[in-house]
Amino acid sequence: MAVTGTAAVVLLLGRLLFGGVLAFMGLNHFMQTEQLSEYAEYKGVPAPKLSVLASGAVLVLGGLGIVLGVFPTLAGIVVAAALVVMAVTMHDFWAVPEEQKQDEMTGFLKNTVIAGGALAIAALGWQNWAYAVDVGLF
Repeated sequence: MAVTGTAAVVLLLGRLLFGGVLAFMGLNHFMQTEQLSEYAEYKGVPAPKLSVLASGAVLVLGGLGIVLGVFPTLAGIVVAAALVVMAVTMHDFWAVPEEQKQDEMTGFLKNTVIAGGALAIAALGWQNWAYAVDVGLF
């Protein structure tokens, strides 16, 4: 089944917004590597700098995959998995002092809701998309 007509345009706009923000989030990992690495180290992440760079690459490549329609199912699943791991390891609101709980819960919920959106995109990747590179689409 193909996504066509108005639905295709709406899906394209959603892909541009969603994937574009993911890619920007990933670029931020490269532009603020030192600050994010220090925070990752504080949270006990092994190989913090490598972890920041790897997660940045996942977000950039996953976001671009969603925008362009290149392996969107794979992109959505990998992005969702990475965001869930980041939510649990970096935004452990249940284990921080009271004055940090709200900030960490906000980060946790942000990552979780974006992971849900990435899974929705992954499910849509099983259909043919208009306005896509059409690589990896079924």
